[in-house]
Amino acid sequence: MAVVVARSGRGGGAIRSLFTYRIFVSAMFTLIFFATASFLFSSHPPHFKHNPEIETTGRAYMHRTFLALKSDPLKTRLDLIHKQASDHIMLVNAYASYARKLKLEISKQLKMFDEMSQNFSELGVKPTYRTALFESNGPVDEEVLRQFEKEVKDKIKVARLMIAENKESYDNQLKIQKLKDTIFAVNELLVKAKKNGAFASLIAAKSTPKSLHCLAMRLMGERIANPEKYRDEKPRPEFEDPSLYHYAIFSDNVIAVSVVVNSTVQNAEEPSKHVFHIVTDKMNLAAMKVWFKMRPVKRGAFVEVKAVEEFTFLNSSYVPLLRELESANLQKDYLDNKIDNETTDEKNMKSSGDTKHFSMLNYLMFYLPEMYPKLHRILFLDDDVVVQKDLTALWKVDLDGKVNGAVETCFGSFHRYAHYLNFSHPLIKEKFNPKACAYAFGMNIFDLDAWRRERLTDQYHYWQDLNEDQGLWKSGRLPPGLMTFYSTTKSIEKTWHVLGLGYNPSISMDEIKKAAVIHYNGNMKPWLDIAMNQFKKLWTVHVDSDMEFVQLCNFGL
Repeated sequence: MAVVVARSGRGGGAIRSLFTYRIFVSAMFTLIFFATASFLFSSHPPHFKHNPEIETTGRAYMHRTFLALKSDPLKTRLDLIHKQASDHIMLVNAYASYARKLKLEISKQLKMFDEMSQNFSELGVKPTYRTALFESNGPVDEEVLRQFEKEVKDKIKVARLMIAENKESYDNQLKIQKLKDTIFAVNELLVKAKKNGAFASLIAAKSTPKSLHCLAMRLMGERIANPEKYRDEKPRPEFEDPSLYHYAIFSDNVIAVSVVVNSTVQNAEEPSKHVFHIVTDKMNLAAMKVWFKMRPVKRGAFVEVKAVEEFTFLNSSYVPLLRELESANLQKDYLDNKIDNETTDEKNMKSSGDTKHFSMLNYLMFYLPEMYPKLHRILFLDDDVVVQKDLTALWKVDLDGKVNGAVETCFGSFHRYAHYLNFSHPLIKEKFNPKACAYAFGMNIFDLDAWRRERLTDQYHYWQDLNEDQGLWKSGRLPPGLMTFYSTTKSIEKTWHVLGLGYNPSISMDEIKKAAVIHYNGNMKPWLDIAMNQFKKLWTVHVDSDMEFVQLCNFGL
């Protein structure tokens, strides 16, 4: 029995200990509750932000809620309205603060946010609401509360609309995406504008201006009206005299050719020793001849005018280009691809200066030794150049046995062979150096004896035959010229030939003044309306403005 009693006593002690622990825990929770309640109820009811009577957060919010539950259910509703208003005040102030930090041109938005915050704050201190809702110890006036709630909700609605409208101004991710979209759209417009601009420029360059057409028609009319005055004369012996200074000019532009001849003669020290070989097409032959009959070259220089058709060896059986031009497929491919090639490879277009019609005139340069078999040296000039100094020293330049004396055009990585030839073709890759420096065509001194010795015309034919499918180069005279004279060109001083007056407005006048020949290669030819004004006067000064037909055709000089 003693044992049983002892066990019973120990069990009772455990129960009493458990009961004492529960009483202790309950007492602690009770003390914590009363301490918390005392702490929360020790403050006065708060107010709206910026107004110490309408705050609805923290201890004051719980205090008001407990009191409202005990006294008046409308006070709970009032407290919820306060809470909504306070939250929107904080949101509006946050956007206003961010707007100040961004320092953007959003002064209007900033003013709107500040006014909205002020309106919320002023709403809580209106005498009507202050007296009836916040300072009264009695029941809340439901009618006043309803009016107060309506005004608060209206302002909340306006605040939300303002934030929704201006949110994208403050959302960085949205702004970044919008900026990316804008950049993409602008880039698309830029690409399109470049293509349209290049196309328009090409049309302007390729089209015959009304003034040029007028001049050709009037010269032709003069020939028809007075055939006896313009009978063909026998060739002069000077045309084949190798001791004289011979020039080759191939063009269908009468006024342009006259400027080249006039400027050369005016600057020549011994003009009577200069002979100009002008070749044009059959359509413009009469007009060209009439011009030089009506306006003979001064100071004793000689001019020979011929049509390309008079060189009978230039036929499709001998000239690869003529065979290709007779192919309807090539003509179609050329017309389809020309614009594309020139807009995507603008540098090639500018450098080559190939703004003429795709005709044999543009490729006669490759047949100079056969066209003038008795000459030793000849100076080739494009029709878009102006001569500013005596050029006879070029005939004395030592070419070191090479064929072509020309100015190099490369600088840095620009105007290298890689820009003009298709180096993905194995033959091009094998024969040429992509980093080799390109050189200019438009003013070239050719050693015709060395040309014949090197058989360079045959070399040109070889490359032209291989390029029937345009796999080696796309178009233009410059690429085959670079290939034909690859190892037979001697670089001459850059002051002999300054290029770019037809596309580069940044050429300095000092550089132009030092040049012996200035070249309007590019689309902005000096006889076109699109010519650059700062350079155009250097060309117009050599136009024979006293000529009757020039005045009648309104060249706008």
